[in-house]
Amino acid sequence: MREMTPGRRLAYALLKPIANLIFNIIWSTCRVVRIEGEEHVEQITATHKPFIPCYWHQHHFFCTWYMRQLIKRGHKIGFLISPSVDGEIPARLAQDWGGVVIRGSTTRTGAQAMRDMYNVVVKQGISPVSTSDGPTGPLHVFKIGDILLSQFTQAPLLPLSYAASRAWHLKSWDRFIIPKPFARIVITIGAPLSVPKGLMAEDLEPYRQQMQNTLRELTQAAETLVNSAP
Repeated sequence: MREMTPGRRLAYALLKPIANLIFNIIWSTCRVVRIEGEEHVEQITATHKPFIPCYWHQHHFFCTWYMRQLIKRGHKIGFLISPSVDGEIPARLAQDWGGVVIRGSTTRTGAQAMRDMYNVVVKQGISPVSTSDGPTGPLHVFKIGDILLSQFTQAPLLPLSYAASRAWHLKSWDRFIIPKPFARIVITIGAPLSVPKGLMAEDLEPYRQQMQNTLRELTQAAETLVNSAP
């Protein structure tokens, strides 16, 4: 792991407010015209138990905006962020937004990250956000880790997606979406899915496939709705 040098500390101190400014400009100028399926959030939060919000990696920008709304309502939302120095700015941003930072990597420290996620869900009552095809893809392929975490913790999975009427698409593996200022936004939320205890590994595939299909359908629905929204 690279060390946090004085020069890097200074750079991060300067970059964090710039990143925050970009987020706030886009969040404040875009217009959320519809949130479809919010009754599912009300259903799941009425239990006062943790849950696992799931969305594609490319949808981080406005799904994070929605996570902030849940934080403002008093929900404890956690973000898994790389323990390397590259994760410092995202970690500081998440803390500024009121989120709980979980330092770990599903690629480098997968088993430890799973234990950490289990502990924050079961022992601290935190709802950990998951970008379910991240951090390296393949694009829009739901990974089995979220299914296992739901099974171990008995926290239901909550799928969500969004679409923007105008956006930049980065040339990254996830085709990351950044809405352009003054874009219309539609957020779509699906029904929560609980994974029963006691299932064998081969019995988990239908749950993984169901979540993958649901997220793809939510994305298609959001794109259809945003194109027809005034």
